[in-house]
Formats: sequence, structure tokens, C-alpha cells
Amino acid sequence: MDFQQVVDRRRMVRNFADKPVPPEIVERLLQNALHAPSAGFSQGWAFLVLQDEEETGRFWDAVFPREREKFRWAGMFSAPVIIVPLSHKRAYLDRYAEPDKRWTDRDENRWPVPYWDIDTGFASLLMLLTAVDEGLGALFFGIFKPDDFRAAFGVPDEYVPIGAIALGYPAPDKPAHSLKRGRRPVDDVVHRGRW
Repeated sequence: MDFQQVVDRRRMVRNFADKPVPPEIVERLLQNALHAPSAGFSQGWAFLVLQDEEETGRFWDAVFPREREKFRWAGMFSAPVIIVPLSHKRAYLDRYAEPDKRWTDRDENRWPVPYWDIDTGFASLLMLLTAVDEGLGALFFGIFKPDDFRAAFGVPDEYVPIGAIALGYPAPDKPAHSLKRGRRPVDDVVHRGRW
């Protein structure tokens, strides 16, 4: 698929068909995620892949335990694959304390923004775009019970889930109400030369 078509077709899908995702497609998504930029090539990310009903069911039980059938987008719970991107701050602090970088300590205050989260977000976007290119639907959403998630899957505290990606073949769904707002025009968000 042409890159512009991938970008134009990218949207959050909230309903999935009962059809498994071939393992080679999941591997392609993960391999593409590794091409995301990362400060100092720190690569401070990890990805937890959940691919069967037992694993995805445990995920939903941990992060969305109640009344799923009444949820507006209950079809998202049928996604056959969930990938949880996790950021790892210490990888960046350690990397920038290495001899080829200018810092000798691991002071977090030197970082104007949390690049560990940003870079993991870049990796997530590459997975979302790859999903479109493969004919899949994908949904990025927040994990609002990170401690319950960590406990359910044995994730160490130093890894922070920046969200989760539900993947599968799209089934008919209703567009989110938010889309009625429309996309902001370029001139509303771009400032050229100065603010």
C-alpha cells in the first residue's frame, strides 16, 4: 500500500472480527517498532504480546474488570492480539552516563521531556501504521490500572505501560463521537517562522 494511503486510512478500530492474526504479521509489527527513533539509540522500550484468549482475557480482567458487555465499544474486547508498549527510563539514564555522552551521572533532571515515553510512543505509531498496511484494525488506548496490569503479568515496576494496542481484523463499528469535531486545519496548528 502507498504510504499516503496508510496514513489516510489510519483510524482507531473498536470492533474486531473473530479471526486470528497470523504470527508473521505480529512479528512484522514488532520488527517495524524497533525502527522507531530513540534518543542516543537507547531503545528503552519493551513490548508484552498477548495472543490467545487466556492471555487477552487476563489482560481485560486486570485493566477493565467490570461490565465489559455494557461498554460502548464492547467489540474491542474481542481483539485477538494485544501489545503493551512499555517505556524504560533507566535505559536512557544509563545510556547517557556512558563515555560517548557528555553526562557522567544518571540525573533525571537533565531531561527536559521524558524521551523514554516519547520514543516508545514512536514505536507504537509504527505498529499502528504497519497494522493498516497489513489490512488490520488497531486501537491504542490507555491502561488506567497499571499496578493491576503489572501484577497480572509479572511486569517489573521500572517498565511503564504507556498504553496498549488492540489488534485484529476490523469488523463494522461506529466511529467515535469525537470524530464529529473534524480534523483541525493545518493553519490552526502550524506556526511558520514564529508563533
